[in-house]
Amino acid sequence: MTERKAIKYYPTRSRLLHWSMAILIISMLLVGLSMVKSLAVWQPVALSLHKSFGVLLLLLLVIRLVNKYLTPRPRLPKKMPDLQKRVARLSHFTLYAAMLLMPLSGWLMQSADGRSVNVFGWFTLPQLLDANIKAYAIFRELHAWIAWLLILTIALHVLGALYHGLIRQDRVLASMLYSKKPKG
Repeated sequence: MTERKAIKYYPTRSRLLHWSMAILIISMLLVGLSMVKSLAVWQPVALSLHKSFGVLLLLLLVIRLVNKYLTPRPRLPKKMPDLQKRVARLSHFTLYAAMLLMPLSGWLMQSADGRSVNVFGWFTLPQLLDANIKAYAIFRELHAWIAWLLILTIALHVLGALYHGLIRQDRVLASMLYSKKPKG
């Protein structure tokens, strides 16, 4: 990787990817949680959309990882304690891992149940494995655990952002909200 110039704010494309994925992920988690114990008439439609948006999120994650690799990003403040820097890096790693594992476990779960993953009626993903009720149970449980890990990590991420924005009042939160210092 080449030497990057220091920047204070994330570029627009990085912020758009971040916030659009944040909205989609939180929406997906809410829909997923509502579907778990519901046999309502809307559930098949919700499940179909849940699968499609899960694939969309997986594609956005790939784009986001490429963007992360190619785009300079702000450095953490020098006065930030090392423990906080480690927690920030670990939470980001956990977020990215969960964002990858969540749709993959869902796809594996659907394959193990003998169901297809049709994406907005445009195309159908290939089956990753043969139908197997034991594998289905494992991937369903894994999908649920990853969802809870994602919820907890998002909560930590939001609390950390609010801590930086409201208490420390450093540029960490501002770097993801806008691209230049607001006037005032």
